[in-house]
Amino acid sequence: MTDSYPKMYLYRRIVQSKIYIDKHFADPLISDHIAGEASFSKFHFIRLFKKIYDLTPHQYLIKVRVDHAKLLLAGDNRIADVCFAVGFESVSSFTGLFKKVTGQTPSSFQIERRAAILEISKFPLKYIPGCFSGKSEMKNSNFQEVIAGSIE
Repeated sequence: MTDSYPKMYLYRRIVQSKIYIDKHFADPLISDHIAGEASFSKFHFIRLFKKIYDLTPHQYLIKVRVDHAKLLLAGDNRIADVCFAVGFESVSSFTGLFKKVTGQTPSSFQIERRAAILEISKFPLKYIPGCFSGKSEMKNSNFQEVIAGSIE
């Protein structure tokens, strides 16, 4: 029991640092500061964080910022406004990292997302699964194949 206490204590501190990143992702976070929040040296903190989350704290921060940027880009926000709102310091670095993470530029993501939202608003029933819409068109469904197989 005494062996697991230090590991749990270390794990709790790493989780608290992750929560700190989640809350302060738009702030200019410095890994020394985050490591200090967890009471670790910078390099020990990075090793432990990566071991638990499979990402370095910096990689995780970029992921959180890009995820929030996607939400903001779905609205009518300007790309520069989104860039600064999620904590990037320049539009070019934001664009490059966004493309690296998502495979598309923020502008192409925004255009695609707006088109999808427009499509959904025009044809909402097209996006409701058949089981929820009351449609009984289940010709090619696995469910129908299983029932047919069990009756025979």
